[in-house]
Amino acid sequence: MTAVIENEKNVPPGPPAKPDDGVFVTLRETPRAVKALLFGGFISRLAAFIQIYLVLFLTDRGFSATQAGLALGIYGAGAVVGSLAGGSLSDRLGARTVTLISMGGSALLIVSILYAPTYALLLAAVFMVSTVGQFYRPAAQTMLTELTPRHRVVMITAMYRLGLNLGMTAAPLIGAALLSFSYNALFWGEATAALIFGVTVMFALPRRAAHAAYVAEKREAVAEDADPATQGRSGYLAVFADWRYSVYLLAMLLTSIVYCQYTATLPLDISAAGISLWWYGAAVSLNGFIVITCELAMTKIVQKWPIRLTALLGLGLVSVGYAIYAISPLPIWFMIGTLVWTLSEIIGGPTTFAYPALAGPERLRGRYIGAMQSVFGLGTAIGPVIGTLVWFQVGRSVWLWAALVSAIATVAGLIGMRDPHKAEESRPATASAT
Repeated sequence: MTAVIENEKNVPPGPPAKPDDGVFVTLRETPRAVKALLFGGFISRLAAFIQIYLVLFLTDRGFSATQAGLALGIYGAGAVVGSLAGGSLSDRLGARTVTLISMGGSALLIVSILYAPTYALLLAAVFMVSTVGQFYRPAAQTMLTELTPRHRVVMITAMYRLGLNLGMTAAPLIGAALLSFSYNALFWGEATAALIFGVTVMFALPRRAAHAAYVAEKREAVAEDADPATQGRSGYLAVFADWRYSVYLLAMLLTSIVYCQYTATLPLDISAAGISLWWYGAAVSLNGFIVITCELAMTKIVQKWPIRLTALLGLGLVSVGYAIYAISPLPIWFMIGTLVWTLSEIIGGPTTFAYPALAGPERLRGRYIGAMQSVFGLGTAIGPVIGTLVWFQVGRSVWLWAALVSAIATVAGLIGMRDPHKAEESRPATASAT
């Protein structure tokens, strides 16, 4: 393991892959620090109230719908910036420090939204809450990778995603309960959750030596053949100089643009077809139920597959699922299409989200993760706008266009994703020695 960690007891051994590397075996043998991150990810999403209730909060305070919508857009922009900044800071300061900054800073900033005296200051507070609050995402994935044997990173990522999904599912209900008291209770509740995550990180995560990133950077820089694409470059320039990884980022951007159409274009299409929106709720519930109940079990199988097979199915089935929507505006096709692209999520989600941490050199790990999370967030932000505009222009043919874009993303994923284990084996010993 390359990262320098002061507490040696937290560094997991690297045993060879076992046939029974399933959910319970992995969780039982997972270090305390990793379990703390899994818990922290769950808590962070469980109390993610601001994005859900921001528009209602602002309109309740007398702002117009346009002003509320702008604030929500600012929040999305902050998430993209925060992912990039969080990746860079993780490489420079260490994942533990960045997570502490993220949780402590966002706790203060969340409360500041309640007391912002002007709309301009409120927008600034919203942007900073989203930006600083997003720092922890690349940092957490970086730390999960550093503390987990490579053959278990995909499974640990699946567990982390499960915590996020469970938290996101419960957050609206808990937020509604707090909102029955006041918006103050809502915002203070999210700030408290951030502090709980921060305290957990403070006591459970190992300290990384302050000079660890510097040592890793120097060690890899002197390795002549460590990664020719990144030689002579630093920061995100080195990340984007890796042309294959840049193609992978393109695949993630296109996939996220298409994937999020179920939140915007699908309800429009169902409503226009004269079908009860109950079917839309049923489709979304089907997706959530399958992801929460089946992704870990599927990951036990998928983690042993060649990465290109995972990419083919994980990305390609999105194209197939949305193409099924185009067959006919009948409930049966909406449900079957949703089932197919949900299958793509449980097959490919953990691998595609774990891949950035395994794809690049250690000195750039946080930036590789931050780049992926930022482009995925960007796609999620602009996807609904693009999808609805296309739907108003071409009607139900939007699903054929979505399927085509997703097919292009699949090809890009196949080109951009290389086997990280083979890449690691090909590195010179000087680049991977402790």
